[in-house]
Amino acid sequence: MTDELKKKIIEKQGNAGFIKTTDTPVASLSSGQKAGLNRTGNTLFNEGNIEQARRIFTATGYSDGLTRVGDAYAKKNETIKALKQYVLAHNSKKSEPIYECMARVISAVLKKNS
Repeated sequence: MTDELKKKIIEKQGNAGFIKTTDTPVASLSSGQKAGLNRTGNTLFNEGNIEQARRIFTATGYSDGLTRVGDAYAKKNETIKALKQYVLAHNSKKSEPIYECMARVISAVLKKNS
């Protein structure tokens, strides 16, 4: 991986709050570069290096990879991290149940405090 590409991946990691504010892949990557990076990300993921894989999948916009990273977080009960990946992957099937659960919790807290 070139230094320029590493820099672009790091730049993509900026966020505001717990949900990333920009979810567009690095525009300057060719489809061949994205495919190569996604293969590298898949290898890293399969080796258990979830964080490096997440960074690559975020930079390339690989929704299947982001969903798998979200699933890995969900297995570790890291729900907010999982939600972030599902949102970036535009996977409403996985994100909506989390939102619904959060709404129920907030509703219960508000009822208790009123």
